[in-house]
Formats: sequence, C-alpha cells, structure tokens
Amino acid sequence: FAYERQNIWYKKLKEENPPYTDDKILQEYKFCNSYRVLDRVSQYLLKNVIYNGKEYSNKDMLFRIILFKLFNKESTWEYLSEKLGDIILRDFSFDTYNKLLLKRKESNEKIYNDAYISCANKAFGYDLKHQNHLALIEKMFIEDKIYTKIEKSKSMENVFSILKSYPLIGDFMAYQLATDINYSNVTNFSEDSFTVAGPGAKRGIKKCFENINGYNYEDIIKHMYLIQDEEFKRLGLEFKYLGARKLQLIDIQNIFCETDKYLRAKRPDLISNRVKIKKKYIPKKEKIEYILPKKWNVKL
Repeated sequence: FAYERQNIWYKKLKEENPPYTDDKILQEYKFCNSYRVLDRVSQYLLKNVIYNGKEYSNKDMLFRIILFKLFNKESTWEYLSEKLGDIILRDFSFDTYNKLLLKRKESNEKIYNDAYISCANKAFGYDLKHQNHLALIEKMFIEDKIYTKIEKSKSMENVFSILKSYPLIGDFMAYQLATDINYSNVTNFSEDSFTVAGPGAKRGIKKCFENINGYNYEDIIKHMYLIQDEEFKRLGLEFKYLGARKLQLIDIQNIFCETDKYLRAKRPDLISNRVKIKKKYIPKKEKIEYILPKKWNVKL
C-alpha cells in the first residue's frame, strides 16, 4: 500500500497523465500520502503558518501552530488572517476571536476540518466547541506560558506529555501537535524517537496481523520502521524515498491507518467498527508546490 501510494504522489509531482495507478480502490477513494508531510494540510501549515517568509519568536510560532491545528482548516486560518493581519500571541483576545468565528459560523461556513474530529467536550464550560478551544489557547499561552515548558523539553515524548496534560487534547492530538511543532525550529527531535498509535492505526494493525504476540501497537510501528528497507526489497519494490529520509514513525502510524481504510473496500471480511471509506478521490486543479522543513536538508 505504501509503495503504490507513494508512486501515485511521485507521478503527480512529475505531472504524468492519469490514471496514476491500476488499483481501482486507490483510483476511487481519497487516501493520505505515505509521508505525512506531503499531505495538503501539512503543506499548508509549512507554507503559511511556519515558513511564510517572516521571523517569529518561539512563543508566536507555537501559538500559530497550535491555533491552526485546533481547527485544522485552511479557510479558517485565511479568514482570521484577513481580519486580524499577522497572527501573533500579543494580539490574541478570546472575545475578538470568538466574535469572528461566530460570524463565520453564521455565514454557514465550516470552521473545522472534518478529517479528524478534535475533542469537543465542554471542558471550559462553554456550549460551543470553538469557545472551549479558545479558552484552551488562553489557558496554555496566557496563564501557563506553555512555550517556556516546550522550549525546555528534552524529547518529543516530553512535548507530547506537556500537550496531553491539557483538557481537549488526547493522545492522538498531542502526538500530531508534537509532530507539527517539530516541523518548525522550536524543537528539533528525531521523528524516530517516539510514536503513539491512533485509533485508525490500531484498526490497521489488527487487520495486518493475526497475532502480535504480546507486543503493543507502538512496538509494531517501531518494528515496521526498522525493517522497511528489507521488506521493500523482499517484495521486489523500489520505494521512492524522500532523498535519504526513510518513512518515519509518524508516517508508518499513518500508513496503518490508511491501510485500515483500504481494507474496508479490499477485504470487507476483516471486520472493524468502520465499514466504509468516507471520501471519494476528486482531482484538484491547483498544483501543490511542495516544501519540506528546511532543517531536513532534503530536496524533492
């Protein structure tokens, strides 16, 4: 699955003509890329939130990344940027942001990406989801000065633990946020140092292995990361890596999640609590100009 999905991305990059694969399931349905960083929202984050040509302090960069990822929707970021100008912590106000987002909702515009559902309980006592998330931002940055803790972190797991300690942020969200923060220059940890299996990855692992012999899901992800080279060779597949950068733990975690989706169509007899693939593949007209975190020193 990872090999074929990466080939599709590569053919699009080279502007080859469709179809990009003979696999009917991959032709019909939408799947994430084998490398997480190549997905559309990750690319938007890199180009518009992190590496937009401006210099930001660590606290402003963290504020920008966490604010963007709580909503995870490009149009919401663009709307806030249009109304507020450059988005920095100094200008944050619960009331101002709340009024703007209420107006957005009143215009029947979605403010959240439905790719994954962020926790929506009333942890801060507000009826609306976005109000609780704004209160979370207020708690993190105004009250707790979370940026001072993250700056002092010694590992990606430490960043994950700091983020997970807050209401509305579970294991999956904390891991995704820690990864996004690590795309910036605020932290610089190896992505092969820590992983957390999300619900989709757990479903995928269960479908791929009859018995994992007492290992946990994270053990399986780490094992697949370590043996990827030899397994591609065993299968006679020449995987198109991003330069010398192998698939990282976050990528393998995502691939298990996408494999779960793929198998809903390919092997419906492998039963789980999800039975359909939600989104069909719709070709996008606009071409993505891909970038990668500069510190990776990888050229496409």
